Amino acid sequence: MTLALSTELAAAVVLVVAVAGAVNGVAGFGFAVVGTMALATTLDPAVAVAFMIAPMFAVNVALVGELTREELRTCGRRFAPLLVAALVGTVVGMALLDRLPEAPVRVLLGLVSLGFVATAQRVVPLPTLPSAGDRGLAGSPPVMAAVGAVSGVLFGATNVGVQLVAYVRSFDLSHGLFVGVVALVFVGINGLRVGAAAALGLYPDAGFALASAAAAVPAVAGVAVGKRLRDRVSERLRRGVVLGLLTVIGARLVLGGAGVL
Repeated sequence: MTLALSTELAAAVVLVVAVAGAVNGVAGFGFAVVGTMALATTLDPAVAVAFMIAPMFAVNVALVGELTREELRTCGRRFAPLLVAALVGTVVGMALLDRLPEAPVRVLLGLVSLGFVATAQRVVPLPTLPSAGDRGLAGSPPVMAAVGAVSGVLFGATNVGVQLVAYVRSFDLSHGLFVGVVALVFVGINGLRVGAAAALGLYPDAGFALASAAAAVPAVAGVAVGKRLRDRVSERLRRGVVLGLLTVIGARLVLGGAGVL
């Protein structure tokens, strides 16, 4: 697993992570999905997943600062089972990363992207939690742990964390708190992943690791721009931009993995 950065590729990487950061700053999620899948259209998916780990950590550190200390303590206690289980699952998923074949992973990433768009557009409805009892069960420690473990494996292998985002969204948090909680979860996971990636050999050389770390700069800059635009952008436009990007990227990944592109 290697990454030789030409001038053109370096410029493309900077653009991708900056745009993905802006999307995350506006919508509160989407950096990993948009960034990883966009890079995976031209790079080996395993390279794209590993390269995005450090920028993802930096972006979520920037977003978690939106929570007050009291909110951090409260959310940390409330979502502890989810976080711990996701950490364990993520390490398992990362251990599988280099063993997954390239073409099927491209198709899988594309289908996940398109599936997310379909559920967001209500073409494929997600199950709802209508009663207080259902919501209480969904927030119980065993359910949190199960969701965290399964989601962690998928996230560790693909950087796809939309299932965790959807789960946190089901708690009907305010948008600002939702953004902070999602960032808190992913800060913990990606902090572990940086060390795990090095231990598992996902960073083939120092140049790769340095390039990944350097990509955090345009990523965080993109988040800053997105955060400034958040209150000026309507919910409809947020959805349209994110879902439009994921549709285009998802279709390209599926076609590329199938050998059409």
